[in-house]
Amino acid sequence: MASKGYIETDRQCRNIVNDVKNGIFKPVYLLMGEEPYYPDMVCNAIVDNCLQDWEKDFNETICYGTDVDVETVISEARRFPMMAERQLVVLKEAQAMKGLEDLSIYCQNPLDSTVLVIFMRGASADKRKSLYKSVLKVGTIVESLPLRDYEVSRWIGDYFTENGLSITPDAAAIMGEFAGTDLSKIALETSKMMKSLPEGTKNVKVEDVEKNIGVSRQFSIFELTKELSYRNAAKALRVAAYIGEAPRFAMPMAVSMLFTHFSRILRYEALLQSDPNPANDKKARVLGVNPYFFREYDAAVANYPLKKCMGIISLLCDYDYKGKGGEAGEATPSQLLLELVSRIINI
Repeated sequence: MASKGYIETDRQCRNIVNDVKNGIFKPVYLLMGEEPYYPDMVCNAIVDNCLQDWEKDFNETICYGTDVDVETVISEARRFPMMAERQLVVLKEAQAMKGLEDLSIYCQNPLDSTVLVIFMRGASADKRKSLYKSVLKVGTIVESLPLRDYEVSRWIGDYFTENGLSITPDAAAIMGEFAGTDLSKIALETSKMMKSLPEGTKNVKVEDVEKNIGVSRQFSIFELTKELSYRNAAKALRVAAYIGEAPRFAMPMAVSMLFTHFSRILRYEALLQSDPNPANDKKARVLGVNPYFFREYDAAVANYPLKKCMGIISLLCDYDYKGKGGEAGEATPSQLLLELVSRIINI
């Protein structure tokens, strides 16, 4: 999300949405960042609320950076509205337009009767240059960066709360594993699931996620890390064998999630060395997980003391290299995962 943190980005965007619903608009909006969920939210709200339907024919211009030049966008922005209070100009895929920085010429002195939206999907303006600086003075900038892995479950919980539901921590973890940090995908799957839930459902559990989204806790990376934490060798190998045979299995992604897990264990061990009895809020900051999972990490630090954990981190680096085609020999990705899990258990 934004560098300030997704909670502040979420709050900023919801305030913008409330403003535009109440007819309060800035002359320029710069929507940017790798994660498009919040820029999409703001852009859609502006398009839906800036003009009445009957005003749009003459006063709404939506163009794309691949098809338009900067002179045309400035010309459109400098027009006056026809039989309306304002006009709307939306430039989507703005990062693809040549001479984008030259829009700063208009942004330094925009018309009050024009709402200009500059939407850079998956990209950001250079904060050192004139476009960013000029919009910062006269308009609004939304910067939406990807969530960190450890923020996903909390975002899911917040999203469900906003929709009048709660979700158990393990169900949120499963959804996060399925969707990664793609917030639009999480929102879409949540919307689909809400339509399928029995009437009156208020708390979403793992079973609901498994039934309506088609993922299984029993055979997932989430379950694999859990079995490894408790050093349940037979179950860990069984889960790894199933995961490795999945049609869309990717060794680098599996290694990445295992690396995240054991890095948390390592951080937790460092915390316990400096503070043998840390408060729960301190644990949460270091681990970046819901308190529901503290017991698992207590077991993990007992099963993987510092030296072993460091050895596993080194092992994961080796298998990241192998999983990307380096010196893996004839081993398939499935075989590599089984080999890796076996070596972790026996380290």
